[in-house]
Amino acid sequence: MISLLTLPFRLAFGILFGLLALPFALLAIPFVILLLPFLLLRLVFKAAVALFVLPVVLLAAFITIVVTFVAIAIALVVPLLPFVFAAFCVWAIIRFASRPAFSA
Repeated sequence: MISLLTLPFRLAFGILFGLLALPFALLAIPFVILLLPFLLLRLVFKAAVALFVLPVVLLAAFITIVVTFVAIAIALVVPLLPFVFAAFCVWAIIRFASRPAFSA
């Protein structure tokens, strides 16, 4: 609501200061044209660095995801190990205490 109330003032001051800044913007155009090759060179360097760094970052992210899933799996399995050990002990006792199967 505040933005709607202040809209006429923002428009008026924006147009006024835009018109006041227009000559300076027109004077700055040659300097921007001189700066343009350096901006393009910066873009090329950034693209080259991104091309070489991006696979390393993606590999690190993949390794991090794998390690995270392994850690979560271990965190879920470790509390169940006593029950697995108890079941193994019961199985071993029953297996060794029973008679061997009759083979003919």
